[in-house]
Amino acid sequence: QPHLLPTVEGKDPGLKYISPGTLAAVLSGSYSSFIGSGVVVDCRYPYEYEGGHVKGAVNLPLQRDVEEFLLERSIVPQEGGKRVIIIFHCEFSAERGPKMCKFLRERDRSCHEYPRLRYPELYVLKGGYREFFFQFPGHCEPRDYRPMEHPAFREELRKFRGQSR
Repeated sequence: QPHLLPTVEGKDPGLKYISPGTLAAVLSGSYSSFIGSGVVVDCRYPYEYEGGHVKGAVNLPLQRDVEEFLLERSIVPQEGGKRVIIIFHCEFSAERGPKMCKFLRERDRSCHEYPRLRYPELYVLKGGYREFFFQFPGHCEPRDYRPMEHPAFREELRKFRGQSR
């Protein structure tokens, strides 16, 4: 089954990227007749997430968080034939988001025989939260943006960088 959402070119040719406009359309219900469950995975650190995130996004900054949330229990579409889609992002979707997307795909493939994957439809938000926030602040809560390199959170940054290695 081909991917549902329109894709755009991204940094990693092995991943499917969507535009901020496509995510806004998903959040606004434009694809609700096709999507049974959509999960927006924010891979940024908790202080970034708390400073502003996509409404309804789950904050899963570490691989073990993704394993617990998406692999130890399954998200299945409520209604027959509808899809489960997972959209990953970080601040710019250059590093953490794409890396976590690949991690889930590899773990899914190691547990399930391709093409019978638990999550066949994975996307990365091109431009990350930063780009999304500037284009669609109404879809964010709180309506704000806290960068990873925020000077008030140097300690947290060092702590999380150590944990994610």
